[in-house]
Amino acid sequence: MGSITHFVISCEHGGNRIPTQYRHLFHGLEILLDSHRCYDRGALRMAKDLAQLLNASLFVATTSRLLIDLNRSIGHAQLFSEATKYVSASIRREILTHYYLPYRTQVEQTIAESIRRGERVIHISSHSFTAVLDGEVRHADIGLLYDPSRLAERDLCCRWQASLKTKAPYLTIRRNYPYAGKADGLTTYLRRQFPAEAYLGIELEINQKHVRDSGQHWQALRHLVLETLHDVIG
Repeated sequence: MGSITHFVISCEHGGNRIPTQYRHLFHGLEILLDSHRCYDRGALRMAKDLAQLLNASLFVATTSRLLIDLNRSIGHAQLFSEATKYVSASIRREILTHYYLPYRTQVEQTIAESIRRGERVIHISSHSFTAVLDGEVRHADIGLLYDPSRLAERDLCCRWQASLKTKAPYLTIRRNYPYAGKADGLTTYLRRQFPAEAYLGIELEINQKHVRDSGQHWQALRHLVLETLHDVIG
């Protein structure tokens, strides 16, 4: 591949919007719409900051993953939520056609075009995770998810982790936590489409407790993420 790197930033769980025509499906489930089940709090802001730093192609979705989860493969048990998985097949197809396929196709085509031009693509998918899930405390401030068998991804995440630890030793930075980097997701799907030397897919996971604090603390954490990534990639 050439020495030019094209950055792609995506945010699959950026908002909690439910389109008007589907709101009736969430009757009785309204409490979910402001919860971590609905969207990744803070991920959209982080994605926009990353895209600005890297002059990257940016793809964001603000429709709730409770309508359809853009980070799940077709056929995955969690593609549709309890609000949408039992509706008619025609409605599920309609949701898939209007919300899922356009987003995923646009990201994939942008990456494919860059690789055709001889560029290497570094794709960072911006996410956040709830501090406590099912009564279990998640012991990390930032997670970096990747496929360990893809050496360039592993190297990038190891160096990014080291830089974060050096500049913020009070934070817990973990790799492939709180999820496995090879688990079902958009980056995992894209790894099957593009060779390792051409495509690097990283999921950035930030603990939502930092987002909740908002204000200067959240701003400082975002700055730290950007500064260390810049140090690593130059």
